[in-house]
Amino acid sequence: MMLAKSNYKGKMTYSIAARCPRTGMFGVSVTTSSIAVGSRCAFVRAGVGAVLTQHRTDPRLGSRGLDLLASGLSATATVEALTRDNPAIGWRQLLVVDTRGGTAWFHGERVKSVHSAHTGVQCVAGGNIIRNTNVTKAMVEAFDADPALALPERLLRAMEAGHAAGGEPKLIKSAALLVADKESFAYVDLRVDYDQRPLEQLRWLWEIYEPSATTYVARAIDPDSVPGAG
Repeated sequence: MMLAKSNYKGKMTYSIAARCPRTGMFGVSVTTSSIAVGSRCAFVRAGVGAVLTQHRTDPRLGSRGLDLLASGLSATATVEALTRDNPAIGWRQLLVVDTRGGTAWFHGERVKSVHSAHTGVQCVAGGNIIRNTNVTKAMVEAFDADPALALPERLLRAMEAGHAAGGEPKLIKSAALLVADKESFAYVDLRVDYDQRPLEQLRWLWEIYEPSATTYVARAIDPDSVPGAG
């Protein structure tokens, strides 16, 4: 784990990427002090893996990371490929999970803030410009606490634990939860793009969405099997 301290004034982010050993689902959750974090940082693909790209974020690293995982590379090899011959990589932070549940992370040398990463059972949490390195440690501990829970719930509990452990010095303003199961479309894709309490709002959205999550998939795959209209 690498960490550094300074009075850096940029945008802060902490996140977690994971695979569920029971279901094979991949998921990520992320929050930050700027707007629309889910559109820039979170990447998952069914049967392939999960990637988070943050700190002066380059979304191209997320889609390329998934392509590398799809080609058969491990999480570690994917991070090595993403960081090789990249002149701007010093600004980036990466988290990756592969199909075997292997994890890898990267902190660029230009991340001049409190930053950290911790790994658990098929999960990796990372943050930059956070209050302390216990933030990511608490996230992993919360994620690992009850493996029987659904992956989206475990990811949300991890985010809530990170917030309780100190979170970010600035007010967080956006958050996202993205989970892939077996289909080419997301099982869950929930975003809070601008709010004073984005993690609370994300929890609220998940509690509304959860009872219908599998129904929405069934409507797409086998609409005749779903009773009712709409």
